[in-house]
Amino acid sequence: MQHPTANNAFLYGVVFTGGMTTLAVELTASRLLGSVFGTSNLVWANVIGLMLLYLTVGYFLGGRLADRRPHHSFLYQILIWAAFLSALIPLLSRPVLQTAARAFADYEAALALGSFVAVLVLFSIPVTLLGTVSPFAIRLAVKDVQNAGRISGQIYAIGTIGSIVGTFLPVLFIIPELGTTRTFLFFAAILYLVAFAGLWQHSRRRALVSLWMPTAIALLASAVLPGYLRPPASGETVLFEAESAYNYIQVVEDDAGFRYLYLNEGTGIHSQWHPEQIIYRRTWDLFLAAPYFTPDFQYQDMESILIIGLAGGTIARQHIEVYGDVPIDGIEIDPIIIEAGARFFDMNAIEMPNLRTYAADGRYGLNQLDRTYTVIGVDAYRPPYIPWHMTTIEFFQEIQQKLTPDGVLVINVGRTSEDRRLVDALSATIGQLFPTLHAIDVPASFNTILVATQQSSTQDDLQRNLQKLPVDASPVLRDTLQLALDHIVPVTPSDLIFTDDRAPVETLTDSIVLNFLLGGGVEELR
Repeated sequence: MQHPTANNAFLYGVVFTGGMTTLAVELTASRLLGSVFGTSNLVWANVIGLMLLYLTVGYFLGGRLADRRPHHSFLYQILIWAAFLSALIPLLSRPVLQTAARAFADYEAALALGSFVAVLVLFSIPVTLLGTVSPFAIRLAVKDVQNAGRISGQIYAIGTIGSIVGTFLPVLFIIPELGTTRTFLFFAAILYLVAFAGLWQHSRRRALVSLWMPTAIALLASAVLPGYLRPPASGETVLFEAESAYNYIQVVEDDAGFRYLYLNEGTGIHSQWHPEQIIYRRTWDLFLAAPYFTPDFQYQDMESILIIGLAGGTIARQHIEVYGDVPIDGIEIDPIIIEAGARFFDMNAIEMPNLRTYAADGRYGLNQLDRTYTVIGVDAYRPPYIPWHMTTIEFFQEIQQKLTPDGVLVINVGRTSEDRRLVDALSATIGQLFPTLHAIDVPASFNTILVATQQSSTQDDLQRNLQKLPVDASPVLRDTLQLALDHIVPVTPSDLIFTDDRAPVETLTDSIVLNFLLGGGVEELR
């Protein structure tokens, strides 16, 4: 008598492919939504929660359908439809996401929320169909109740192995190489080919009839895919677009020659460049003012700089303009952003020979460096992208250990005009370690610069250091110190202190962003 596993070999391959496709769709869904709506816990909770709901319905329907029509051909027809509808997801969602991107730019909360729901609904039918695979396969594979337990365990194990492959393969390899949309198409194609092969064994006529599906997908893709996920604004030209393992990246240039680095939903400018201009009266400029809050700080006291959240190198370029060949280390988690900085923002060995770049997580990279710094700047906070592990008291202790005795910490924190809770919480956290903290509201923005000094200091120290600048000091530096003086605001620490054990950063930032959107904000969150 032949072992039941031998009869079920192809069926087990179908189960593996179904499990792989299910997780690949779920992981890629987060990237699809993240390009517009971000990757906060709120987005992840919606993606995971609804996917589990769809799978639950699929498990229930799979068992019912398998009892009514326990035929291999019926299972393969279900999977062919699942493949077709999975391939439709990125093609149908693309115009919806473009609408959502415009809604975010204009702060139209209802339209943005509606787009989010619409995209999630697109997953309902294909994921539900994928959920039918395991119970249907068990029904087909079990011929003898004595083997039911073993075969059920094998099917669940094989499906789980497929899910593991579907978890890592798209994130580590397929998405960086093909992009989000083509990743959907890639896994949908694998599922279709496996299901087609199975259906061919049992009903060639039905298999041939299904060939209209890949034809329709090819025609629709040729119509939808050309163009940019986030179309440039009027007067802007896209110079670069890519999807990395971390971000959707876009570099644009406007008619005046300014270049901008946008990430994901595009509501914030992460770097700016112009061939003839260094200062932009934006957040980056005020990093230059940080060390001058230290009593009696002089231009020649600048020994070295570390920038966590390097992006395209705007802060580094400004410091090189002021300090020349001062050693600068820059940590940026995304190597594709570093490459874009080298190509489009002068962040290369020719223009910035004293800049060393490290592609690493900010906290991990910090702890791998073995030198101390006069200034450590953190520009990695931008709601809703707040890396919680770089907001805690333990993180700031690690920074403090890397600072010189007269060194300073400077960070960029997001807020709205009415809601400063994140600024206040970080002020309370940093204030546990540093003797003095100063705050500067960046003009015409939703950003506050916090400066923490190792030595006790006052606002008057910045004024005195400005007055003591040598006559040949960079006008860029002089103007920036005056800008900082004009926009200093009181520090108002809250009772909330972030720790590695408890850092409800995303809960706080979700609340800030939602309150702003629902409150009808009309300014740009930059």
